[in-house]
Amino acid sequence: MTPAALNLVVLRCSDMARAADFYSRLGLQFVQHRHGNGLEHFSADAGECVFELYPRTAGGPSTEGARIGFRVASLEAAAAAFHDFPDAILSPPADSPWGRRAVIADPDGHRVELIQQHLPPLSSADPISETRIH
Repeated sequence: MTPAALNLVVLRCSDMARAADFYSRLGLQFVQHRHGNGLEHFSADAGECVFELYPRTAGGPSTEGARIGFRVASLEAAAAAFHDFPDAILSPPADSPWGRRAVIADPDGHRVELIQQHLPPLSSADPISETRIH
């Protein structure tokens, strides 16, 4: 059986414009959407996944407690992009077994893991190392 692939993430936000501003710091480009009579929301392509921000309504569903993650090209650049969100950085950039990582919190408290994966070292046993070196 082929494993399932994630294609949609929806977060509920108290201030969608502020949340879109926050997540745009990761390079996401949002557009406003509305499906039929549904709620207006923001949507962005995040690789093979659609990332959507919906309004949090009284008595409606909540995504509080959800934790998501993004792979970034430069963890330091990503963390620096949140300089005007002073409470965003929960765990500053540090090395881990999965690569260099940090944990931030969006304006609604969703925890977001940012990871910069390390490239495997080149070795002479690597059949493509000559291609990489030259």
